[in-house]
Amino acid sequence: MQVYNNFMSWMADVQDDSRKFTRESAEYRREALILATLDLIAEMGVRGATVRGIAARANVTQGLIRHYFSSKEDLVQAAYEHHMNTLTDQTASYSGKGNALSRLSNFVDASLRPPIVDSSAVALWAGFLNKVQHDPKMQRIHQRTYNYFRDHLETLIVAALQECGRSVEASEATQLAIACNAVIDGLWLEGGALPEFFAEGQLAQIGLGSVSAIIGIPLKKEVEQP
Repeated sequence: MQVYNNFMSWMADVQDDSRKFTRESAEYRREALILATLDLIAEMGVRGATVRGIAARANVTQGLIRHYFSSKEDLVQAAYEHHMNTLTDQTASYSGKGNALSRLSNFVDASLRPPIVDSSAVALWAGFLNKVQHDPKMQRIHQRTYNYFRDHLETLIVAALQECGRSVEASEATQLAIACNAVIDGLWLEGGALPEFFAEGQLAQIGLGSVSAIIGIPLKKEVEQP
């Protein structure tokens, strides 16, 4: 039942806290509804996640959902953006506070290990794809979340290159980030689709080697992930 919450174990368990709705902030309530939506989509798909089902999962009335979201589509769009941005935020949290090279290394390494590489997280992302292809607003959200991750990566790449004495133009930095992001995305998808196929740490090792080749500086894992 708690497929999404397994992936989001570092966050508070919304189901246990649902009784706080009457006294928590509007931001808390809205996020709790989003997490309940993601939990249900992980099990039933976007079509199967009805407003009635989401309300039952969150232990609230349908009227409360309508108070925060104008429609199911609005709620699904918010849930997709939350899911993708949370992946980026969680990855960035592992970067550490070392030098620029170590922060980039840790970011790449974390992006290709659990809990980021997770079959339920990838399946949840895949469940939104049909909406992304046919819904212009979902396409804009997809673009924003893509840029959010890529911009994090680009900032780290530029800092690492500068630390190694190499200046880089903005256009080149963007090209490098796009290429590195493509490698990370591909490995993330494969790791989520075939979790038993790769040895522990294999995807991260491949990712570090590939990003190293693209940007021209060697990367290696700097810290142990929790």
